[in-house]
Amino acid sequence: MGPVELFSYAIPAFALFMFVEWLGYRRDPDRPANTASGRDTASNVATFVIGRFAKQVTQYLIPFSTVVLAAAITPLHLSAKSWWVWVLGLVVTDFCYYWAHRADHRVRLLWTSHSVHHSSEYFNFSTALRLPWFHPVANILRGMAWVPAALLGFPVWMIFLLQSIGLLYQFPIHTQRVGTLGRPIEFLFNTPAHHRIHHGSNQPYIDKNYGGVFIIWDRMFGSFAAESEPIRYGLTKNIGTDNPVKVNFHELAGLIGDVRRATTWRGRLGYIFGPPGWAEHPQAAPRVESVQLT
Repeated sequence: MGPVELFSYAIPAFALFMFVEWLGYRRDPDRPANTASGRDTASNVATFVIGRFAKQVTQYLIPFSTVVLAAAITPLHLSAKSWWVWVLGLVVTDFCYYWAHRADHRVRLLWTSHSVHHSSEYFNFSTALRLPWFHPVANILRGMAWVPAALLGFPVWMIFLLQSIGLLYQFPIHTQRVGTLGRPIEFLFNTPAHHRIHHGSNQPYIDKNYGGVFIIWDRMFGSFAAESEPIRYGLTKNIGTDNPVKVNFHELAGLIGDVRRATTWRGRLGYIFGPPGWAEHPQAAPRVESVQLT
């Protein structure tokens, strides 16, 4: 079963989770105001559906993968017949995901794609479906994060499958309906409590909790935060639209505009590879319309 088939089978489960969550909120008089809105949910679902079709096209337009190349040249080859290879593979690919996700927030070119997911001002299961469409350059660069897994000898198909399993794991943690789980679970795994922090756009939550399946990486590398004040979801300055096209390309348009206005090569490269919010002339007020470092 490939990643596309895996996501296809998961769609009914996504719909069921969303309905149960909606029903729970509807019956809860104390629900937070930032749980959901009809327009936002419709935009999230539309973004996901259009993105599924776009990915069917882009997988043929962009056949080259550094992961495939790395797997072809490595002398190491692990067998998928051994159970420990699967366990180790999950840990290794999730470690790679942590660094890819961290780069999503610290390299503006990658943020042009990932900001799509963070642009909702609400946090619910439908937010998990708010995924980018066509950002080929960002996707190719981001994919390099899994090269170490290929060099260690994990089969390419296993790496891609475990990536998909990691993404599926993250769907149910996009909710405010679950408080905290047992302390051992909260210490090791990414949970709704941890991922709510990651979607926060107010301090002290910016650039925190990058983990996919495991939160232990954030604890190890200094990017962990627990909830200490109410969370404000979305971008540091929100885009104010539910149009899926604008949702997908607002930050890319901002990047292109900044590069065109830059007066030096340092400025142009800084806007592309520097962190969101970087400015060629720091003394001037930086553009922050669509910048959010979480």
